[in-house]
Amino acid sequence: MPDPSAATILEWYDRHARRLPWRIPPVQSRRGVRPDPYHVWLSEVMLQQTTVVTVGPYFRDFLERWPRVEDLAAADLDQVLTQWAGLGYYARARNLHKCARQVCDDHGGRFPDTEAGLRELPGIGPYTAAAIAAIAFGRSATPVDGNIERVMARLYAVQAPMPDSKPDLKSHAARMTPDARAGDYAQAVMDLGATVCTPRSPACGLCPWQADCRAHAEGLTETLPRRTPKAPRPVRRAVAYWMTRKDGHVLLRRRPETGLLGGMMEVPSGPWEEMAEFRDDPPVVADWASLPGLVEHGFTHLQLELQVKAARIDGRTTLGGVWIPVEAFGDHALPTLTRKVVRHVMAHLGKGTS
Repeated sequence: MPDPSAATILEWYDRHARRLPWRIPPVQSRRGVRPDPYHVWLSEVMLQQTTVVTVGPYFRDFLERWPRVEDLAAADLDQVLTQWAGLGYYARARNLHKCARQVCDDHGGRFPDTEAGLRELPGIGPYTAAAIAAIAFGRSATPVDGNIERVMARLYAVQAPMPDSKPDLKSHAARMTPDARAGDYAQAVMDLGATVCTPRSPACGLCPWQADCRAHAEGLTETLPRRTPKAPRPVRRAVAYWMTRKDGHVLLRRRPETGLLGGMMEVPSGPWEEMAEFRDDPPVVADWASLPGLVEHGFTHLQLELQVKAARIDGRTTLGGVWIPVEAFGDHALPTLTRKVVRHVMAHLGKGTS
C-alpha cells in the first residue's frame, strides 16, 4: 500500500476538527492565522499525562489570571502551584514558571520559533518542541503523542510492541508530515486518534484513511498497538501524622523541591518505604490515635499506602511546618495526595478534632 495522503486527513480535519479553547478553527489556519504561542505552549504542557476534558477549565483559569507569558513570569511560584493543584506531575508547574521567566528574561517575551530553540527552554522536550513549532509557527515538525502512535501503528500494521516500536512510528509520522499546514496535520491525526481510531472499538467506518490502513485490511485493528507488559508497581508505605493545636489549626509542611510532589504542601509523614509493615516514628511525643483504613495513591512508578495517625499537640513545638486552618487549605498548593489525606481525616474526625 502507498503512504496515506496528508491531504485526505486535512480535508477530514477541516470538517471535523475538535473545538478546543487553545485552538483556532481550520478556516483561520488556512488563511495563515497562527494561534498564540503562549496558548499552544500552556496547553501542551498541561496536556502531558492529562486528558483534554480535565485540562480545559485549568487552561481557561490560567489565562484569566495570567493572560500573557509576562504575567505568568511575574507570578509567585506558590500561586502557580496552587492554581495547578489537581493536574498532577507538579514538576511541570515548576518548569512552566521557570520557562515563562526564561522566555521573558532571555527572549523578550517571545517564544523561539524553531524546535532547537524551544528545546533550550525548561520543561520542553522533543514532543512539546515539535508541537509548538508546528502549531504555533507552521514549521514542518512532527509531534508524536499517544494518539498519533496508535494511528501510525494501525496504518502500517506495526506489530513490534511499544515502547520498542516508537522510533518506527515516529519515522512513519515524520515521512507523512507535509511542508504546508504541518500544525493542522498534527492536530488532525491527534483528533483522529482521539475520536475515531480509539484504543478500543475504533470507528473504522468513519476513518478517512480506512482504505489505506494495513491493520484494517489484515484484521489487526483491535490488537494494535502492542505493548510490552509493564512490571507491577512497587508498593511503598508510610505513616502520615495529622497534628492539630488548640485552635484547630493543622500542621502542614512543604516537601523538598526535587522528587515526587516537589515543593508541594503535605501532611507530615515518614519516609515512603518498600516495607511489609508501616514504620511508626512520630515527629513528637503525643497521644496518637490511628484512623481506620488507608489512604492509597498511585504514581507512575509506584503505589503509595498511607496509614494516618492524629493527635493534638502543643502548637509551640517546632516541626518545620506551618499551622493552617482547614478552611484555608484552598489557599495553598495541595496535591491530590494531600487532599485525599484531608478527606480521610474529615471522614473520621471532622474539622480540627483529634
